Amino acid sequence: MIIYKNRKAARAAMNYLGKQGVPFFFMIDFEMEKIIISTDFDQEPGLKFNINGISNYESQESRSNDFYFDSFPISKAEYSTGFKKVVNEIQLGNSFLLNLTYSSRVMTNLSLDDIFQLTSAKYKIHLKDDFVCYSPEIFVQIIEGTIYSNPMKGTIDAGIKNAESIILSDKKETAEHYTIVDLIRNDLSRVAKKVKVEKFRYIDHIQTNDKDLLQVSSKISGQLPNDYTSYIGDIMFELLPAGSISGAPKKKTLEIIEAAENQKRGYYTGVCGIFDGKNLDSGVMIRFIEKTGKEFHYKSGCGITSMSNVDTEYQEMIDKVYLPISDSEPSNSQSKSTSSING
Repeated sequence: MIIYKNRKAARAAMNYLGKQGVPFFFMIDFEMEKIIISTDFDQEPGLKFNINGISNYESQESRSNDFYFDSFPISKAEYSTGFKKVVNEIQLGNSFLLNLTYSSRVMTNLSLDDIFQLTSAKYKIHLKDDFVCYSPEIFVQIIEGTIYSNPMKGTIDAGIKNAESIILSDKKETAEHYTIVDLIRNDLSRVAKKVKVEKFRYIDHIQTNDKDLLQVSSKISGQLPNDYTSYIGDIMFELLPAGSISGAPKKKTLEIIEAAENQKRGYYTGVCGIFDGKNLDSGVMIRFIEKTGKEFHYKSGCGITSMSNVDTEYQEMIDKVYLPISDSEPSNSQSKSTSSING
C-alpha cells in the first residue's frame, strides 16, 4: 500500500499501472490529500473491502443478533445555521446545488468489523480501526471502453404511503436530479464522447435495520478512447470529487462546502475501487462510520437547492443513518434515531 499526499503523483502512478495492465485497488479522499493505491491488495493488513463482489477477505459469521444501533444527530438549530449559510449562497447565485453533510454520534455494541461483516452494499470498506463504509452508490464503471456513472439523488422512507410517486413527483427532488445529471454529463464529456443518459430517475430499494428506503438514481454513459487504460488516472481525477456529493458549479460549491462544514471530510464522500487491468469499478464513499477516540460518528448529508425546506433536509440527513441489512431484522435488535438533547 502506498499513500500519496500529492494528487499529481497518484495520477501518474495510476496512469503507469493502467498502461502496464496491472490491477490495483485505490481509495481517494474527498480533498485528494491522502490517496491509497495498492497492487498487493490481497495482502494488505488492516484493509478489507468488497467492491461489487470483488473482495480480499473471507466472510465471517457476523453478530446479527442482540445488537443495538442508536444515533444522535446534531440539533436542528445547529443544522439550521449551516443550512441558512448554504441557502444564502444559493440565493446569491454562487451555487445551484450543494451537498451539506454533518456527523451524528452513534452508540452501538457492534465493532467496526462487526458492522462491516453485518451490512450488505455494493461497495464496502473497512480500514484498520479508523472507519467502515457501506455504500450503495456507483461513482464510475468502465466496461470495455464505455464509462458509466450513476449519480444518486433523492431518498424517502419506503413505508410512506405512495412513497415512490411522492418522490418522483416532488418538484424540489426533480430539479435537484436534473441539476446533478447535467453536472455528471458535463463531467463525463471532459473524458468521453457520445455521452448520453441511459436511464433517468430509477428507484433502488434499500432494506435497513430501522426501516426500508427508496433512493433515486440515473445512469449516464460515454465512450472512451481506445487507449483509455494509459490514462486511467487522468480520467479519475478529472471527474473528482464526485458531483453527487459536492454540487454545481463544482469549483465554487466546494469553497462554500469548506466554509459551511468547517472541517475536512477525509475519506467520507471520497471514492474507492478496483482496476482489473482493463475494466474499472468504483463507488462513492457514503454511508460512513468513523471512529474518533472511543466514539463512533456517522456522516450523512443531502442536497440543498433554492427549493429546499430545512425540516425536510434535516429529516433526510437523519434517515440516512442506518445499517443496510439484507436479512430480516432480528426480533431482539434495537435501532432508533434521536434528536440531540437541545434539538
